[in-house]
Amino acid sequence: MVDVVLYGTRVCPYCVAARRLLRSKGVEFHDVPVDGDPALRHLIAERSGRDTVPQIWIGEHHVGGFTDLQALDRAGRLDQLLAAARSD
Repeated sequence: MVDVVLYGTRVCPYCVAARRLLRSKGVEFHDVPVDGDPALRHLIAERSGRDTVPQIWIGEHHVGGFTDLQALDRAGRLDQLLAAARSD
């Protein structure tokens, strides 16, 4: 199984949309809430170079946020990335 991690908040519409897209692909993912945890949010911002949510990783590959995830999907590259991560 590929390790997919989504850091987000419960109410962010982009986080909700990212979860919906991943679920529509049948992807199991770790959904890590950063609501009310400024230290974790700061750590994720340092790791990603971005201070927005969601921040998504597929394996060691930092996808970015929802619009990045959606762009990968529309380009047909999301399925390829998931498949490549499964084979690692």
